[in-house]
Parts: sequence; C-alpha cells; structure tokens
Amino acid sequence: MKKLCITAIILSAVAIAGEVLIFATKNEPPDTTHEKAIRSTYRVYAPVLPDSIDFAGEPIPLDVYYVREALDRELTSMIYFQSNSIMWFKRAGRMFPTIERILRDEGVPEDFKYLCVIESGMQNLTSPAKAQGYWQFLKSTGQNYGLEISEEVDMRNDLEASTRAACRFLKDLRAHLGSWTDAAAAYNRGEAGLAAAIRRQGSTGYYDTKLNNETSRYVYRIVAAKILMQSPQRYGYYIRQCDIYRPVPVRQVALKGQNVDLCAFARNNGTSYKALRDLNPWLCTDKLVNRSNKSYTVNLPAQDNNKTHHSSTGNTLITRM
Repeated sequence: MKKLCITAIILSAVAIAGEVLIFATKNEPPDTTHEKAIRSTYRVYAPVLPDSIDFAGEPIPLDVYYVREALDRELTSMIYFQSNSIMWFKRAGRMFPTIERILRDEGVPEDFKYLCVIESGMQNLTSPAKAQGYWQFLKSTGQNYGLEISEEVDMRNDLEASTRAACRFLKDLRAHLGSWTDAAAAYNRGEAGLAAAIRRQGSTGYYDTKLNNETSRYVYRIVAAKILMQSPQRYGYYIRQCDIYRPVPVRQVALKGQNVDLCAFARNNGTSYKALRDLNPWLCTDKLVNRSNKSYTVNLPAQDNNKTHHSSTGNTLITRM
C-alpha cells in the first residue's frame, strides 16, 4: 500500500511537470518555448479606424489628433471587452427593431440607438445616481417627459414608453444646443453644464470643449459602438443569426381594477408571474393597488413559456446591426 501511494505521488508530480514542460526541449528553457507558442498562435491587433465617420449625420473631425485618439481609445477598449460586446449583439436583435421604429416615428436619427447601448447595454439597470431603465432616466427627468413613476409602476423600464420619452428629451436638447452631437453629450452632462462649459471656453461644441472625464468620453463611446456593431467582422466578431435574441411573440391583455394580485392575474391568464414581470418590467410589485383605477396594457407570452425565440437561419453571419 505504501509503495502504491508513493507511486501515485510520483505520477502526479510527473503529470504536473508535464503540463509545464509540454513544449520544452532538452536545450530550451520552458519560458522561451512558451513565448514562441504564444507568438505563433495568438495575435492582438490595434483596431483600424475608418477614414471618416459621422454621428447622426454630423461629421466627426478625425483630422484633429485628440479626437482621433479619443475615438481610438474607446474602440480599442470596446473591442477587447468581448463578453460585454457579444451580449450587445445578442440583445440588439430583440431591442433594436422597437427602438429603430420609434426613432423613425419621432424624427430622431437612428444613430441614437447606440446611446441606449452605451447607457444600459439595453438592460433595465439602476445607476448609483438612481437613474433607471433602458435610457437611464432620473426620476425627475422621466416624469418631466411623461413617464409614470411610482412604487408600483415605473415606465422608465418600459422600452416603448422610455424610448419615446428619450426622443422628446433629445429633440429638446438639440433645439436648445444646435446639434445632435451636443444633444448626446448633454444627455450625459446635462444641458446647463454643457452649455456653460462651451460658453466659458468660447468653443464651438462638444469636440473642442474641455469637459469632465465621463462626458469627454461619452460621445466617443457611442460612436465606437456604432463602428463595431455596423462592422463586426472587420473587428473579429463573428455572430451568427441563431445567436441573436429575437423579439418574444406576445398577446396583449388589459390590466385594470384595484388591489390586483399579479400572481393570480398571471395564473388566470395562462402564464407565470415570472413571465409577466419579464415581459412587463415596468411593474414593480406583485400587487397593483392602483388607487387611480387606471387601465394598463400588459404583454403576455403568445406561446409556450418554455420555448426559446431565436433565428432559424443557422450559421448565417451578422454583418451589420
């Protein structure tokens, strides 16, 4: 038995050593061999910026060195944060059709869908400053633009309602500031803060104004998302149609009355409370007191809850989003 134990220990040690020395030769140190293996099998490339690019139809002055370098920084960071960027591609298949339709309806350039990508990754998130939802509205701003926000209902979490509110907000910012680029920057910095910085410095707009770190990177991050998501394969991303999340088929049902038990409501309508909340993230509790006795429209699954919703086009690659 003792001999067997000793033999097992020796074999384990040999196995471990084998992992370390798997590429080694008699006359070559393991580190050198490892470095050669890395050089022969692994590449990290600096991304190539396009020769020209615009945001919302407004040219970006890439001939200015600090503009080009700022965009280069954001694109490089984005490309090599692959787990995050891949999820953007996946969610965009579900979210972009609704966002694009509303942007068209509201007369806002389609490039602003990438602002939603940067703000929340197309998720209902809560920021440290208590901004909420896909478009990261503060409570006061959301209410100013018509969103119902209470302990029971938070329309910042409704994609359709919050996107329309964001469009109204952006159009106001553009009307006050004069450009879509400045409107995007003010979405982050605030209209008063951006306007004061431009006025104080005597600059012409976002690209030649010294701003706080977050806002100074903000528009470049939006543009970097546009570049990557419009040319994924140029930057090494190969996303198949079948990898993309698709819109969930739904049926719409009226939700009205007071003191409604939403768990019972879901069961009575042939679905689960989880599915109800997933498809209606603006609902905040499992009971709707509804003191104002409003009538709401909720989305419920149009088919079996357990079915997935993805493309059937197999290995066809996404070339643009």
